[in-house]
Amino acid sequence: MTQVLLGLFSGIAFGFVIQRIGATDPDRMARAHLMVEPQIPQFMMLAVAFSALGLAGLQAVGVGRTVILPTSLVATGTAAVLFGIGWGLCGYCPGTCWAAAGEGRLDAVFALLGGLAGTAVFAHFHERIIPALYLPTNKGPLTLTDWVGNRFAAACLLAAAFAAAAWVIGRVWKAEDDDA
Repeated sequence: MTQVLLGLFSGIAFGFVIQRIGATDPDRMARAHLMVEPQIPQFMMLAVAFSALGLAGLQAVGVGRTVILPTSLVATGTAAVLFGIGWGLCGYCPGTCWAAAGEGRLDAVFALLGGLAGTAVFAHFHERIIPALYLPTNKGPLTLTDWVGNRFAAACLLAAAFAAAAWVIGRVWKAEDDDA
């Protein structure tokens, strides 16, 4: 029961934050994709940075657990293209779609239904898709920890890279704003 309550609290907190940052507004999301408003991408970069450090801390005390799945270049690339098309068409990523639907945005409800329909189609064809897209370029589990050699160092490197990306986004997009 504690895990359910922790998950519920975490979900509510994350929903509150993405709503406050404006990620549930498809117009703000479009401006972020057009590199006009840096706040949403900066938030995303910092969320990954803090999550990497938080997960490393949880794992250090024996609480956090990760499951490393094998990496497939074609399957991941195909998924990235489909994800980008869906995000571009509706203005929401899956997480922000749920939060926007919770706000009562009707467009998000339709986007959510489309995402659920896409999930059902994938589940139906899963057995045929795996051999065609996944297996030919399966590279096995690849992690930053394998490359760096230390889980904590990998988490710090990842956090630093994403924090630097957030800073660069703020500097570059701010410079574009200043020129306008």
